[in-house]
Amino acid sequence: MEAHAALDRFWAEFDDRVARDGEAAARDALDELVAHLPAGESAFERAGVRDSTGLTAEAVPLYREALAAGLDPYRHRRAVIQLASSLRALGRPDEAVALLEPELAVRGELDDAVRAFLALAYADTGRALDGVALALTALADHLPRYQRSVRNYARLLTHPEEITP
Repeated sequence: MEAHAALDRFWAEFDDRVARDGEAAARDALDELVAHLPAGESAFERAGVRDSTGLTAEAVPLYREALAAGLDPYRHRRAVIQLASSLRALGRPDEAVALLEPELAVRGELDDAVRAFLALAYADTGRALDGVALALTALADHLPRYQRSVRNYARLLTHPEEITP
């Protein structure tokens, strides 16, 4: 449990640490912190710090390693989202879509993050209207009014044939 508290502190202080010590030192510090964690958690955190310091290509195999080694459901979903985001950033949005679309069937606190990153991946694959519709549908849940209208308009973006005269 103490390792997780130290990780929480590391990420809370990440920007200050990078500004003070540099990106390489931050990566080294994180690698040391996670050395004794289970393989999946260690790989996940190592991937995250590489992603956060611009080494996205190095992060991808670590995310895959983390997913293969096994993670708790929350970290698993975070790893899928972060891997998809990295793939998209590396110009592989079709792979991001393939990872994120199945996550739409999962319910949890990261639902909106899944939709946000999937909307971006859709835009990169030429499916911008699908992305806008997905983002609007997610946003509708947070509106104080007009939820039904926004959901309907979002649906009509991708299914215009449903407009009745």
